[in-house]
Amino acid sequence: MEQKRIKIKDLLASAEAGSTVNVKGWVRTKRGNKQINFVALNDGSTIQNLQVVVDVPNFNEDLLKKITTGAAISVDGEIIESQGSGQSVEIAAKNIEVLGVADPEKYPLQPKKHSLEFLREKAHLRFRTNTFSAVFRIRHAMAYAVHEFFNKKGFYYMHTPLITGSDAEGAGEMFRVSTLDPKNPPLNEDGTINYKEDFFGKETNLTVSGQLEGELGAMALGEIYTFGPTFRAENSNTTRHLAEFWMIEPEMAFYDIKDNMDLAEEFLKYMIKYALDNCMEDLQFLSKRLQEEEKGLKAEDRQMELIEKLKFVLENDFVRLTYTEAIDILRNSKPNKKKKFQYLIEGWGADLQSEHERYLVEKKFKKPVILIDYPKDIKAFYMKQNDDGKTVAAMDILFPGIGEIVGGSQREEDLEKLTTRMKEMDVPAEEMDWYLDTRRFGSATHAGFGLGFERMMLFVTGMGNIRDVIPFPRTPKNAEF
Repeated sequence: MEQKRIKIKDLLASAEAGSTVNVKGWVRTKRGNKQINFVALNDGSTIQNLQVVVDVPNFNEDLLKKITTGAAISVDGEIIESQGSGQSVEIAAKNIEVLGVADPEKYPLQPKKHSLEFLREKAHLRFRTNTFSAVFRIRHAMAYAVHEFFNKKGFYYMHTPLITGSDAEGAGEMFRVSTLDPKNPPLNEDGTINYKEDFFGKETNLTVSGQLEGELGAMALGEIYTFGPTFRAENSNTTRHLAEFWMIEPEMAFYDIKDNMDLAEEFLKYMIKYALDNCMEDLQFLSKRLQEEEKGLKAEDRQMELIEKLKFVLENDFVRLTYTEAIDILRNSKPNKKKKFQYLIEGWGADLQSEHERYLVEKKFKKPVILIDYPKDIKAFYMKQNDDGKTVAAMDILFPGIGEIVGGSQREEDLEKLTTRMKEMDVPAEEMDWYLDTRRFGSATHAGFGLGFERMMLFVTGMGNIRDVIPFPRTPKNAEF
């Protein structure tokens, strides 16, 4: 009878010496001599490799030659207690089948240290390295935690469109979606492109946010969240920007800015606790990797140890302060006075850059910060206008090493104030009539926020580049695979 395959994770957790099992996976390394070979096998279920002990005289020489790094093999064997350190059990091979060979002359991931830049070029194979298998197992756990958190709270998961006719952020950095012939598009009499001839009968783009449609759901279902891909055609080649990334956007009826802040803090802590409870092996591996990478740095330039950092955020209340208070702190700060900031803070109304956000979090308070009440001139049209006439009930959550990780606000529920603000900001009200209907019919206080999933992943994994926490990064001049 054919032996049923067992995953390496399950085998290491529960296997008893003496039992016979089948394992399948990819060879990480093979070492040994003419009498005995040791094969490190990994099947992706855990960061741990399973050691396969091969008694060389019992196997065909041609078969053993095919067992090279990267090859896929199936092994039937007996579980035995491990002689070496690191694992309690290994497997003594009785039968080996090579499922897929990997030519060692051509296979790019040989057992040596590869740079992250090199692995980005091989993004289709990088899942097979310890670092990336750990990152993407954690990514799965974090996505699961998102749904678990909102489901427990009675939120409804809503799918908002990826193709849209509206620009939620008003930034204009959108990817156009069109089926028109780029060489010979239909033209209007004035020479402009006639989008009435296009597939949707109007100009359409990939979405930058599910928020506006999410608000419609919240104003009927109470509390909803979206979790899907969003797109920004921003020509930004930094370690924190992607052209395609995932956003989690809850929208809640009857919530004000304080309820919004409370929910966001609870949500972030829930995700971090989930990672600590369910991904410890992978986190420990990534922590060691980070410490290794920072060995040459001065103590003050090193990051806090990864697991310690996650626990620190979990155990501390986030600092809450207004934009006005933040500006005073920044204006009087040493880096500002000594002109060390790239963007000097002259006064109220400045748009905070990531250097300012990180100063507040990492130097001043040494814990996450929620900033509220921003000048209305630097924020989007839909944010609730405060009574002072100058600020809006916006909030940004700033994390160490990352800067802004969450952006949100109480939404403006007053029809007149909203339409006035749209006029001031040249947002075409006739195109947004559907959105304004929620203010015409049964309007109520409501709020929401957006969490960039990849920025959260950067924080949880300790990786330094956002391209390393999404399977296939989309960035300017790069859409491989």
